[in-house]
Amino acid sequence: MFRELMPIIENRALTITVVRVHDGKIKLCVVPHALEKDDEINKKVGYRKEVPKISEQALKALTTPLSVEGTPDELDAELVQQLSCYAEVHIRLQHGIVEATQKINAALNEIEEREKNKTKAKATAAASKKEEEQKPDKVDAKPSAEATLPLDWCAPTSQNATPANEPGQSKGGTQ
Repeated sequence: MFRELMPIIENRALTITVVRVHDGKIKLCVVPHALEKDDEINKKVGYRKEVPKISEQALKALTTPLSVEGTPDELDAELVQQLSCYAEVHIRLQHGIVEATQKINAALNEIEEREKNKTKAKATAAASKKEEEQKPDKVDAKPSAEATLPLDWCAPTSQNATPANEPGQSKGGTQ
């Protein structure tokens, strides 16, 4: 009997109650105790809406008692099997809560890291903006000669200049 309960006993205390009920029957109750660490992760999640909490129902299931009733012969024949099944279900539930706790912790760590990075980025951006505001503005009233476009091509041509290939003129000189 206790060998079947050992997986539960390793993680939490149990209370076992045995009472005589009626007609020679016995009632046996196995009650796992609640632990402070059961709800610890939900307290850690706190106000964060991005990360779900472990349901209260799942946490209460860790303390769900097993209650069996029967004659001494019936309990002798079936109690070990019932305790084995009970312990197996309890351990699966405990394992699921441990996995959920690890995932919630990882998510909380990622959120904290993201918030730190946002804070650093805002601080860096604010510092850069402050530096730019503190730099004196260099505004020249007249642009320098290099900064202007060469507008020589827009200037009117001189009237003395003659195009090279005007009709009626030869390239050789006089006619």
